[in-house]
Amino acid sequence: MNIGLKPKLIRLFTLSLGLLALWGCDKADPNSAQNMGAILGGSSEQQSNQFSPVIKGVDLSFPKDHQAHPNFRHEWWYLTANLIDEDGNALGVQWTQFRFAAAPEDIAEQNKSTAWQSQQIYMAHSAVTTEEKHYADEKWSRDQAELAGVSTSPFRVYLDDWQWTSSTNDLFPATLNANSEQFGYSLTLTNDAPYQKQGEQGYSTKSSDGKVASYYYSQPFIDVSGDVTIDGVTHEVSGKGWIDREWSSQFLLDSQQGWDWFALRLNDETSLVVFQLRNSTTGKASYAHARLMQQDGSGTAISQQDITLTATKQTVIDGRDYPTEWQISIPTKNIELTVSALNPKAKMPLSVPYWEGPISIKGTHSGTGYMELTGY
Repeated sequence: MNIGLKPKLIRLFTLSLGLLALWGCDKADPNSAQNMGAILGGSSEQQSNQFSPVIKGVDLSFPKDHQAHPNFRHEWWYLTANLIDEDGNALGVQWTQFRFAAAPEDIAEQNKSTAWQSQQIYMAHSAVTTEEKHYADEKWSRDQAELAGVSTSPFRVYLDDWQWTSSTNDLFPATLNANSEQFGYSLTLTNDAPYQKQGEQGYSTKSSDGKVASYYYSQPFIDVSGDVTIDGVTHEVSGKGWIDREWSSQFLLDSQQGWDWFALRLNDETSLVVFQLRNSTTGKASYAHARLMQQDGSGTAISQQDITLTATKQTVIDGRDYPTEWQISIPTKNIELTVSALNPKAKMPLSVPYWEGPISIKGTHSGTGYMELTGY
């Protein structure tokens, strides 16, 4: 699922990315974004209209759509993994690489004077979460072959030494490596299940009126093994992973505050994605969607009328309340779940903060998953 950043923050964030592209810097200062509007000009909607629209009926194709889509405004490759170490302790790993465009590719190429000049910006997030600890880090770069990008034959998504590297032109089999000051991981990722196209064959609406949509597919049945290092101690791990791929040219509506997103592994053969977007005035759900996914590639979409998400426990972090325990009810599918954070303090203290961490599932089903909370 995409990062779901609060719309006003996204506009400021996008302005900083624009200057990053123009200046050729390797890191943006988000605090300076408030002064950038006059330099770049144009409203968020006007800027979005310069990019390719998301159109219903477009056929997603693999491995082509694993690659970047530079004429769309933004996209991401987003992995979460629920793992167990050699002592039976649960932990979670997150890796996301984002691409943001300050200008569409065709316009950018016309104005490009050197190989180092780029209107495409990459940002990567990485995190490790245990019951006691939560570490997160980020990196930034322009799109340049020596620094960051996406390549094929074999497929690779990379920013510096944070890299997803496949041995084919598909996503799998692959290795995922990232190292930071307090944590790092080296993981092997394998999978032989079909990809799941979210929404209507990959066209995923994000509002009740259908004005906001993305192209969106997932692979929720990834086998993961390898090593995770935390505070200098390396642990052998294994478990299950989930990757989401999404791209579009429009952010959330002004009326949308953020969202609550759940990747739930109900058993070895069944996964469930559930998300809701919240109204910026009331804070209540304005749109919801869910999909049951089977390992054989089949799936069932669930309409918002059948979904009830209820926060039952709050955790205060930096003066803000984050709902870290939820009841998820889908009576039409006989699903009644309680999901709880492994570490309620798993806030991502990055350029744009949000909550992200592993969860446990109890109720009609038991298992593990991941939760993302934005706009709080």
